[in-house]
Parts: sequence; structure tokens; C-alpha cells
Amino acid sequence: MLDLWDSNFTPGIAYNTIATWNNKGKDITYQGKTYYWRKARELEKYLDLPKARPLQFEMATNVSEEERENVRSLLQKHGWSQVDAVELSQDMKNYRAYIQESRGEFTVAKEQYTRLLSGWFSDRSACYLAAGRPVITQETGFSKFLPTGKGLFAFNTMEDILAALDAIESDYKGNCQAAREIASEYFAAEKVIGSLMERAGL
Repeated sequence: MLDLWDSNFTPGIAYNTIATWNNKGKDITYQGKTYYWRKARELEKYLDLPKARPLQFEMATNVSEEERENVRSLLQKHGWSQVDAVELSQDMKNYRAYIQESRGEFTVAKEQYTRLLSGWFSDRSACYLAAGRPVITQETGFSKFLPTGKGLFAFNTMEDILAALDAIESDYKGNCQAAREIASEYFAAEKVIGSLMERAGL
């Protein structure tokens, strides 16, 4: 519902995302290979991102009680700030405001999506786009179906992330507008639901 995500293009403070730090019990081993269902595995590869660009980065993360202090210390050590994802997500207005007030989204995808190139794309990232916030997210094969390079960026390496940040920061408003246009073209409820109904013969 795009009207619920209207936002001006004033730059927010931090690139952020909302995620569970370490999902457990859903890793899959097939023919001797393990496919992981843990965002932490991917996030840890890019923890030095704040050291590479003078920008602010934040994680809204759901962390188990036994991991909480270690994760907070790890993120702070590498220059990230952290807020609690559960508290943030319990109220739709708070969740929406967090996204609308961000600078953009930087996030990763679980390895089961990236290794299999399933084309998966996050509903949360669609909300960032709808709010006119640029999205930098790990490639899962979605770039075969969604336009990337302005407003939305797919990455495989740290160099890809840095190039995306540079592109956004060099034309922030243009990237915000492009993000909103992608949401309007590919995720607007009227188009998605209309297409489903048409294909169902309704």
C-alpha cells in the first residue's frame, strides 16, 4: 500500500535493516553440503563496512539472551549501532517510522537464498523501496526480475557494496526517487493483487 509509505527524500542518519541475528534449527545438509539459514554468517563478512566509508550503519536485531552482550560488543567494535528488533517490530507505526527515517537499507540474505540463486526478495526491502529509501542487498538472483543500479543494488562482494554506497551518496535524491518508482512498478498492491486475480480468473 504505497500511500502508507509516503516519505520525503530528506536523508536519514543511518543505513540500517531489521533482522534476526542468528536463526537456529533450519540449516539443511544435502549430499554432504550444508546450506545455512543464518543471517549472522553473512553479516559477519561485512562488519568492517563502517571503516570503509564515513557513514553510519545500524542493525535492528533480534538476539537471544545468551548472545546479546557478545553481539552488541561485536557490532560496536566494528562501528555499528544496534537497537532491539522485537521492540521495534511490535508496533507497525514504529516499524514504518524506522524505515522512513533511515538513510537506506543495507542488508544480507541467508545462504540458502544466495547459494541457490532462488530469486528471493525481502518484503522488508520492498517497504524500504516504497518509502523512497535506496536498498543495497545481497544478490539472490532477484536482479533477473528487478531493475538494479539505481535505487536498488545487488551485491556479491564488499567492492559492490562500496560502489553502491558511492552511487547513492553522489545522487541521493535521484536514488530515492528510483527506489519509489521500483516499488510502484513491481510491488504496488493494486498491480500485484490485480495480477494474481487475473491469473486466477477472478
